[in-house]
Amino acid sequence: MFQLSKKVEYGLIALRHIAAGSRGQIFTAKEIADKYQIPFELLAKVMQKLCKKGFVVSYQGVHGGYILVRDAHEVKVSAIINAIEEKPSVSIIQCESEKPESCIIHTTCTIKDPLVKLQSSINKVFEELSIMEMV
Repeated sequence: MFQLSKKVEYGLIALRHIAAGSRGQIFTAKEIADKYQIPFELLAKVMQKLCKKGFVVSYQGVHGGYILVRDAHEVKVSAIINAIEEKPSVSIIQCESEKPESCIIHTTCTIKDPLVKLQSSINKVFEELSIMEMV
């Protein structure tokens, strides 16, 4: 079954939470982790990755946390997946996520083409869906 990784899920939850707040409002990873019952350590790593990729800025100190740098209307789900997973898109079949030679039935597979079409549709939705549309 096709499924987003927990890291991607947590990143999307965090960005959605930040986008729903007031512009410039600072949110801590602990606050977000507690609110959504997300493992703090994993969320902190995801937030660091999103910070390195320029989606959020982190502020240190007692009143520190994260703010969204980009306009939530322009931040697409596909960009978040790419930032966290370091892959441009999701794959629902092995021969598309890896090299075709990794699949032993690549040349005789009868479902590859329709599934590639489905995968393309899924990726298109992720490329068009913004964080703000999830708020």
